Amino acid sequence: MTCAPSAPEAAAPASWRAVTVRYPFRGADAVGPVTLAVRPGERVLLFGPTGSGKSSLLNALTGIVPGIVPAEIGGDVLLMGEVASNRPPSGWSAEAARLFQDADQTLCGMRVGDEIAFALENRALPEPEILRRIEVAMCRAGLADAMRDRRTATLSGGEKQLVALAAALAQETPLFIADEPTAHLAPLAAARFRAVLDVDTGSRAFIVVDHRIDDLAGCFDRVVVVGANGGIVADGAPRSIFRERHAELSGLGVAMPAAADLDACLRDAGVAPSVPPLTVSEALETLDPAPAALGAVRAFLRGRVASPAERPGETVARLENVACAPLFGPVVLRGVDLAVRAGEAVAILGPNGAGKTTLTASLAGLLRLKSGRRHGALGGVAFQNPETQFIGGSVIEEIRQSLNGKHIRTKDRNAAADAAQQILARWGLSALSAAHPYELSQGQKRRLALASLTATDRWPLLVLDEPTAGLDAAGARMVAEAVDGFRAARRAVAVVTHDLDFALMTCPRAVIVADGGVIADGPTAKLLADAALLARAGLAAPPVMQALSWLERHAPC
Repeated sequence: MTCAPSAPEAAAPASWRAVTVRYPFRGADAVGPVTLAVRPGERVLLFGPTGSGKSSLLNALTGIVPGIVPAEIGGDVLLMGEVASNRPPSGWSAEAARLFQDADQTLCGMRVGDEIAFALENRALPEPEILRRIEVAMCRAGLADAMRDRRTATLSGGEKQLVALAAALAQETPLFIADEPTAHLAPLAAARFRAVLDVDTGSRAFIVVDHRIDDLAGCFDRVVVVGANGGIVADGAPRSIFRERHAELSGLGVAMPAAADLDACLRDAGVAPSVPPLTVSEALETLDPAPAALGAVRAFLRGRVASPAERPGETVARLENVACAPLFGPVVLRGVDLAVRAGEAVAILGPNGAGKTTLTASLAGLLRLKSGRRHGALGGVAFQNPETQFIGGSVIEEIRQSLNGKHIRTKDRNAAADAAQQILARWGLSALSAAHPYELSQGQKRRLALASLTATDRWPLLVLDEPTAGLDAAGARMVAEAVDGFRAARRAVAVVTHDLDFALMTCPRAVIVADGGVIADGPTAKLLADAALLARAGLAAPPVMQALSWLERHAPC
């Protein structure tokens, strides 16, 4: 029998009391036991490594687990002081808005305006109120009014995420739950979500799960860290958590803010600011450029800027004066000339909806060109949505399918099995080998999709579309190491990403797409230092560039 909540908990928008979640056919809990309460108006970052159960906690809060996804729930889950399972998930739409990791889980394929109105119509709100909320929500999400009649099926992944954000904002609920809200957003679009956190201070509670928090760290009142075993390992104010628990959290594989990593280097050198910084600029603004400080900044930058390719080889694929269009869509890019060579990694950057995915799918030979010519080998693509690639009934079968279909002889089953296990170990998926791919967390799914694509050397060109979305620091390092391995093996890699820190770390060359074409092509660090170019492309320099600029000013080569 569920106990009645105490008076303080009844006022909490969200609370978990000794909660555990266990899915069918699993021998261990996915998360818990967790005891946590979120106060009215509080902004909480739920932080932790991939697969630690953060999404399971959110799903239990809104009744998706076990209402839609079967699971055994232990303890008490309370939403607005009421047992969450007392209502179906749809019954909480006036109290809690949910922004999912994958926008396609929310959108129904209607027009943008209809998508935003969907939950409001289900609540039978008056039409004038629905129209008002649509207009306000589109403005806050940065969606132009001209997009209202566009079908969401024609949008880019980032544009879909903005529509999903607008739909959640339009609900105007006292609790807003966001799972990886910035994973597919360009920096200026991600700033829209930050503005929501800043403007709505005190008016509603926020629970946010995100791995990319450099621009969000200062927005939160509290950071709650879920460990690899599914329990809470830290809970406190952002400044104290990121400084005092830095080594422990880094060891968990979570993606620490760049400011916290820089602060750790400055502390090691004995020159850290007295107040723990939440931004790189805070860490640098009073820093004396003495030898100790210069050494600390160099240590921070080590490994964060990709070294130039050593003698890039022959051209692997080339587009010549092409016009590109998505499947069944209009031309979005014209006059594009682009070549990638063996041994180089190229970052494809630009705002949401600029045509980056369309460009790289054309480069890989997956899309028919509207005009112009393509030369070179076909490429393998890791898509934004990893589920689109899965064909096996288990994680290990997914890898076996990739191996058996290509360069491993099926008659040598032992060799194939050993190779598959080695690949899973390399991507940190060994413990999940018997699980169905759809049972994995979003970050684990992405690692599996990358593992299966790169299991063989069939593809001389690899396109990785948002490869770090939803990944923690450990997962992102795996991808970075894989890219370095591809370069060393003289394969060409094109990386579509909004994670500009990752682009700077792994890709010596970058291509910026905007205004219907390629507007820049050159060294990544040089392009990311060009403020005017970034402004034109709707981008913003990553925090690492501030430290690089500071070092270049005070210790020029």
